[in-house]
Amino acid sequence: MEEKKQILITFGDNVRRFRIQKGLSQEQLAHLADVHRTYIGMIERAEKNITLINIQKITNGLGVDLIDLLKDEQRADSVS
Repeated sequence: MEEKKQILITFGDNVRRFRIQKGLSQEQLAHLADVHRTYIGMIERAEKNITLINIQKITNGLGVDLIDLLKDEQRADSVS
């Protein structure tokens, strides 16, 4: 069960990181991704098990590749 939750946490953390790097508010990203603004917050807090269609919308809104949102930077740092 914890592993299932970890992917949501990783994805949400990466969405937040890229959103902030690009200087976007949650509302701005929601507009770019064509999703509701509260949905972005729920994703960033790992409260939503996001669908593939919405993953594509968010990657397009952020202008990043899907793999970038799935990378677990903390695990990569601890392995090095």
